[in-house]
Amino acid sequence: MEHRKVKPKYGRLAVSCGISAVILAVGVCFADDLGIARITIKLLWPLTRLMFFITVGLAAGQMIEAAGWTKKLAVLATPLFRFGNLGERCGAAFTTAFFSGVAANAMLVEFHNEGKISRKQLFLSNFVNQAPAFFLHLPTTFFIVIPLTRWAGALYFLLTCAAMVFRTVLLLVYGHFQKDMRINGNENKSDTAEKHSHKTKTGVWASVRQKLPGRITGIAIYVLPIYVAVYVINALGWFEMTRQWLAEYVTGVFIPMESLSLVILSFAAEFTSGFAAAGALMDAGALTIKQTVLALLIGNIVAFPVRAVRHQLPRYMGIFAPKMGLQLLLMGQSFRVLSLILAGIVYYLAA
Repeated sequence: MEHRKVKPKYGRLAVSCGISAVILAVGVCFADDLGIARITIKLLWPLTRLMFFITVGLAAGQMIEAAGWTKKLAVLATPLFRFGNLGERCGAAFTTAFFSGVAANAMLVEFHNEGKISRKQLFLSNFVNQAPAFFLHLPTTFFIVIPLTRWAGALYFLLTCAAMVFRTVLLLVYGHFQKDMRINGNENKSDTAEKHSHKTKTGVWASVRQKLPGRITGIAIYVLPIYVAVYVINALGWFEMTRQWLAEYVTGVFIPMESLSLVILSFAAEFTSGFAAAGALMDAGALTIKQTVLALLIGNIVAFPVRAVRHQLPRYMGIFAPKMGLQLLLMGQSFRVLSLILAGIVYYLAA
């Protein structure tokens, strides 16, 4: 299979770095205590780490494709993805998402750019990949959350898992009835080409060397200024004002407002601290188990815009390009929120 080289966009990257520097300079002028030490620890190191993991994810995705491992990775997901009209390549990305969401998204972009999957398949596959992302982070969060909230935390995980399964099934059913979703004739042609693809180490590395510099510079063009802008916005206190606004205007009909506000603020500030706040309120008798579960769900739902902008927006807009990345983020998170709201309503009525 012939691999076309993607030219690095060094000129545009230099412009992007200049824009990022201007944004940071504005932040230094207007934000309090935004000195060299804070910028190094809170901005440059996390940004470097983010770009490193994106680079590793891109390289992994390209190696999987160049080595012809797509079919092998897709084996477990083949029945579901055949039912959903998503095909083997989306199935391979789904399997990869259990190990790296960045690598899975990089694979989807690569397949789409090369005409192997349609835009519809990319979108639907990205939404379905929320399922492996849920399990990818589950071991870390589960053993932190359960000691803090005990039975309420277990119920919360059960409800979020049920919401994830429900929306995944709905998405696959939707794909099943989209008969025009696949690119005509591309599946067979690509399968034939894959059989003759160079699977030697030399061939795989040659493919990565051809594509990776162009892909990573293309992503960095968007990630750098967006990440810096989000950091400066946070340093200026805009996210803190948003948290206060969320806590003030979300009314608690069945949960004490003060308790709900604390959980929402904690969730918006940091994911684990939301569970710590809910667990402390439950232990103090301010919340029942049912109220704690509902407070966790509401805190997760209401605080998601802040978390999405801070943590996911730069990555999505970098990997998928700004317009597509924003569409994927908004649509995917909307599906997630709607399914959580439905799970919360069912639990409230049934419990």
